[in-house]
Order: sequence, then C-alpha cells, then structure tokens
Amino acid sequence: MSECNHDCSSCSANCGERQQPESFLEKLNDRSSVKKVVAVVSGKGGVGKSLVTALTACEARRRGKRVAVLDADITGPSIPRAFGITEKARSDGELLYPKVTGTGIEVMSINLLLEQDTDPVVWRGPVIAGVVKQFWTDVLWRDIDVMFIDMPPGTGDVPLTVFQSIPVDGIIIVASPQELVSMIVEKAVKMAEMMNIPILGLIENMSYIECPDCGKRISVFGESHIGEAAAAHSTKVLGRLPIRPEFAAAVDAGAVEGISGGDWLSGAVDAVEAL
Repeated sequence: MSECNHDCSSCSANCGERQQPESFLEKLNDRSSVKKVVAVVSGKGGVGKSLVTALTACEARRRGKRVAVLDADITGPSIPRAFGITEKARSDGELLYPKVTGTGIEVMSINLLLEQDTDPVVWRGPVIAGVVKQFWTDVLWRDIDVMFIDMPPGTGDVPLTVFQSIPVDGIIIVASPQELVSMIVEKAVKMAEMMNIPILGLIENMSYIECPDCGKRISVFGESHIGEAAAAHSTKVLGRLPIRPEFAAAVDAGAVEGISGGDWLSGAVDAVEAL
C-alpha cells in the first residue's frame, strides 16, 4: 500500500482517515428562506438571458409563486431596468433588503447599490465573485418559492462561484438560432455536468419573427438547430421566444411585467415546478 499523501480527492482507498471533499456552499442567513434556485446561463453574451430570466420570473409569479431574481451579472446588470426599479436597496445594519417589483418579485442587483446606474463596476474577478455570494448570504429573501439567477455570459469566475457557493437546483440554457449555437450550448452543458448541476432544458431566443399581416413565421437568423442541440445533450427544448419590438420597448420602459399574450416560456416554468 502506498504512503498516504492526505489528498482524498485523488485517492480511491476507503480508509478510516478518509474525509469528504470540502463543500464551498454558502449558508443562507437565518432570516431567509429560498426553496428552489434556477440559474439562467449561456455560453456567450447577447443571446437574451436577462429577458428570458425576467419573463420566466413573471410567468412563475403569475402562477402564484413567490419569486426572486438575483442579478449575478455584476458588470452588465439589466434586471432593475427591465422591471422599472429606480430606488436603491436599503439595509437594516445586518441584511440588505431587495426591492420589490409591481407584481411582487424580489430583486437584488449591483445597480441597486451604485450611486448612479451608469457607474462602471471596475473590479477584479474575486471581488465580483464575493459580491455575488453576498447577494445570497446578506440579503433578506422572504419565503421565496423559486429564485432565478441571471448569470453573466461564459464559464468564468462568476458562474463558477454561483455553482460552488449557491445550492442551484437546475439551469436553463439560453441560445440563439445561429449555426454556432451547438458549440455555445455545449460549453454551458459541459460546465453544468462538471459541477453536477441538472440541466432543465434549452430556450431559443430570437427564434423567429411573425409577419403582422399573414402570421407567417420568418427565421431571420436561419433555421433553428435547437432541437438537434437538445437531442445531442439528452435534454429538451423548453421554449422558443420570437423577435418582437414590444419586448425591447417594454424592457426600455421598465415594464417587462406588462408583456403578455404568449405562452412562450410556460415550458420553462413547468420544468421549474417539476423539480
């Protein structure tokens, strides 16, 4: 038998000194309760994660769930703007209080702490990751049924911090219809698999535009490959979101909760409820 080097992660022996790998999960504060956590991710930027996060949160709220959104995109926050939140978060000296939207969704974002919304966050990765952890541990989340985390793009410091520090129950991957989507999806899928996070499914944003006169669907960015990508990774398509000018107008006006008339993301909320 070889000499023990006390590194249990690289050893298959079942000895009496064996220790479980250290958990990096951060404990939620005693005054908070969050039942489910779902991260909305992508392998690249510009695919509409924040829009999907906001609309999925709104759909869950319409179903009577107590919903929260943690904006983990520290350098490019857009969730407060989408929900029309302009007031800053306050603290009781112990915990931060999230802002509550018109329909009752609790939101925390770095823009709720900055003096000006346009102030840039020029911080290094470890500091940004620390803020994301504090949004989990130092915010009063009141009896939340499901928290959606709007993730920054890619597979860097913040996604790694979220997956290691917060008990994520599943992820939703957002993609666009271009040919490149297969590679982008695969990056997100492989990171989830490495971190042992269940994949709830894929959402295709900017899937098509609908002719206002005849109702014909036009594939502006080419034919969809989301079904192939889902099949390749043994997951499912949760929804396809069209290109609609009113989406952009509503987000710019802070009225994302007023978008209605479609069940584009009902499959995503079904998957969350089935957790």
